[in-house]
Amino acid sequence: MQLFLMRHGEAGYQAQSDRDRTLTDTGRYHTRLMSNFLNRLVTDFDLVLVSPYLRAQQTWQEVATHFPEPRKWVTADELVPSADPATAASLILAYAEQYKADKVLVISHMPLLGYLVSELVAGTEPPLFATSGICLLDKHAEQCHQVWMHNPHTIS
Repeated sequence: MQLFLMRHGEAGYQAQSDRDRTLTDTGRYHTRLMSNFLNRLVTDFDLVLVSPYLRAQQTWQEVATHFPEPRKWVTADELVPSADPATAASLILAYAEQYKADKVLVISHMPLLGYLVSELVAGTEPPLFATSGICLLDKHAEQCHQVWMHNPHTIS
């Protein structure tokens, strides 16, 4: 399974709550850049899992314009910033198994994404994800390793 972990695009701070923060113009632009980059590597996703926070949903809306409709996409409360990484990893793997997904995209937040990498890749320190940053993990049976990590500044 190819597991693409993506952090939402840059978001502003003028909102009623953290959950309601919206993408900035820069956040939308960087998400488009990363979507174009991703589209050169993968043609579609079998499964997409997205945090319910508005900025993550808006990131998915932008990414979705660059890809065909996935077989399944789900908004998951277990993908919020303060979620438990072990629970989130179990959820991702269970959905991937249920939908027989080989290419999975997860759009979420820091610090969860960093902890997810260290949860899934044995012996790895949690990396920092830039906004709109993407990390590719390759998982075969019980083995999982990080293939690459990019952000808008490393691809342009």
